[in-house]
Amino acid sequence: MTAPIARELAANGVALLLGDSAERFEPAADGLAIRLKSGRTLTAQLVVLGVGVRPESRLAVESGLDVGPRGGIRVNEHLQTNDPDVYAVGDAIEVTDVVTGQPTQVPLAGPANRQGRLAADHAFGRSTRYRGTQGTAIVRVFGKTAAMTGASEKTLRRVGRAYRKVYVHPAHHAGYYPGAEAMALKLLFDPKSGEVLGAQAVGGAGVDKRIDVLAVAIQAKMTVFDLEEMELAYAPQFGSAKDPVNMAGFVAAGLLRGDHPQVDAEAVLQAPQAYFVLDVRTSSEFAAGRLPGAVNIPLDELRTRLAEVPHDRPIAAYCQVGQRGYLATRILSLAGYQAANVGGGYKTYQLVSGA
Repeated sequence: MTAPIARELAANGVALLLGDSAERFEPAADGLAIRLKSGRTLTAQLVVLGVGVRPESRLAVESGLDVGPRGGIRVNEHLQTNDPDVYAVGDAIEVTDVVTGQPTQVPLAGPANRQGRLAADHAFGRSTRYRGTQGTAIVRVFGKTAAMTGASEKTLRRVGRAYRKVYVHPAHHAGYYPGAEAMALKLLFDPKSGEVLGAQAVGGAGVDKRIDVLAVAIQAKMTVFDLEEMELAYAPQFGSAKDPVNMAGFVAAGLLRGDHPQVDAEAVLQAPQAYFVLDVRTSSEFAAGRLPGAVNIPLDELRTRLAEVPHDRPIAAYCQVGQRGYLATRILSLAGYQAANVGGGYKTYQLVSGA
């Protein structure tokens, strides 16, 4: 999901040195010399470091309060420390991750503000509880917006939580109305119950709206089946009759119901020889870019060209964003093939591969 942001930075003259790191800074005639791990040297007059945040909790430590491994002050659900007469809130504390249930640190202004109110209420006798933090955040990078809520794939893998994922690539409002801007929306959910675990979105207008809706869905422990039924404000200049949140729900729920088997783009890239990769877009789309080793049979010709599709391995069918790939998967399945749709189509492959 960072690929569109990387492209936006590059388009605005920002060089990204990914996979490298600064090892030391030295005085130079024109400012500073930055020695990189790769051996390369950069020069600059100003260096900004954004390398994470650690709380300055020395006072708490010296006062005998419990802190976590990163220095976050440990509190209970009432935001009390191990000394019940001392409360702690904000960036300095450990919180409970809403999705994983594990202690974490999330330095965000929204949770900090609510914690302050809850701690004050509890100190004066109200039975208030802080329910945890889910890390809903947003950032603008030149003309792009990136936002997230809940758990990421990295977090879910780290804690060993099973999940599935889908990608959709809708416009932020009806495509026939002028000014529609594209977004990529990724949804993570429980493979059995369908409970929403996390979401990320990157695009232009409308990203904030969808992440806010999904943030509420996580708080309410809603499922992808609930997303299908969400009734959201619609007029062509504001959204679509099938909102991007609904679309993510449709795709995820269909996957769990078994209506359309899906294979992740990463799986196809890691073992392309295990699949017959079938591109069902038009020949002009295929010529402009494709998955490695793909064979092009446009969807409109698929029924008459089934003899060209082998039976000796699974079929990974894809189109631009997933819709034609879904239809191809249905055609192939009814014809006796073991077929799956590449989730999110060629656009998701571009995100995953950086193509």
